[in-house]
Amino acid sequence: MNIANLDLNLLVALRALLEERNVTRAGDRIGLSQPATSAALARLRRHFSDELLVRRGNRYELTPLGHALRAPAANACSVMERLFSSRAEFHPETEERDFTLLASDYAIAVFGARLARVLHEEAPGIRLHFRQVPGTIVEATESALGSVDGALMLHGVISGYPAVELYRDEWVCLVDVGNDAVGETLTMDALSRMPWAVYRRPYDAPAAHQLGMLGLDPRVEVSAHSFQLLPDLVRGTGRVALVQGRLAARLGPDSGLRVLPCPFPAAPIREALWWHPVHRHDTAHAWLRATAARAAAGLDDRLGSDGDGDGPGDRVGDRPG
Repeated sequence: MNIANLDLNLLVALRALLEERNVTRAGDRIGLSQPATSAALARLRRHFSDELLVRRGNRYELTPLGHALRAPAANACSVMERLFSSRAEFHPETEERDFTLLASDYAIAVFGARLARVLHEEAPGIRLHFRQVPGTIVEATESALGSVDGALMLHGVISGYPAVELYRDEWVCLVDVGNDAVGETLTMDALSRMPWAVYRRPYDAPAAHQLGMLGLDPRVEVSAHSFQLLPDLVRGTGRVALVQGRLAARLGPDSGLRVLPCPFPAAPIREALWWHPVHRHDTAHAWLRATAARAAAGLDDRLGSDGDGDGPGDRVGDRPG
């Protein structure tokens, strides 16, 4: 299909109609009269050879194709808005703009908060929004990245998209200080017998997959959708949890927990800012990418330290080049 033959105004109407499911409300949303919105719906129905919206009593419902088009239409509008908001120059000290990043609570705590401080100091008109990484990120990467400015994620989850390398980390194990079942070090036998507190989205903890490959099936006793909740779910119990070293190092000496090396060669963590190629020539986005890399360079080689010399001094992998 030749996009030059399409009226791209229909994309805006399509999104409004599918989301509002009402011709009048859709028209009000995009500044069209009711007759003009009805005409747009008629053209869309001819184009797709589908009703898209069907009346059921006093309301409209989406057809199966209408449901299928809703998310792609929203993403396409987002891409167009970002594309046509691009400028030849970007002055962070005076510009106003919103940036949205997908991130886990771990990525926000370890890096996102630092990036937000840098933006606060250098670009007071910039607004930064963090959103939870969707569970469909692996199956629908194009859609997820196309609707935001980037995603803070480790290597090994998605591929084929440009990325800014940020920092490295390592997996460690947390146990309660009073857990007499654990000696000076953890063993694979101990891990097989202990109950676990786990983060439930598997792609955020690939080291957990290694346990299965090693023949160990963790006995999960409690799970959560927040890495930062895991210490509380281990404290005062006989459980063990697998967490990132930089996050564990933020606990402090009075946490009531012990941080122990994994008794297996856990896959290292390489965190990056992934972004959609549509942003490649956007000067504002280029500034965001450069600022993220600069903020990451302030993270030194000690877990939990932000380069100011006041973080706990445990070891972490090499700083990204």
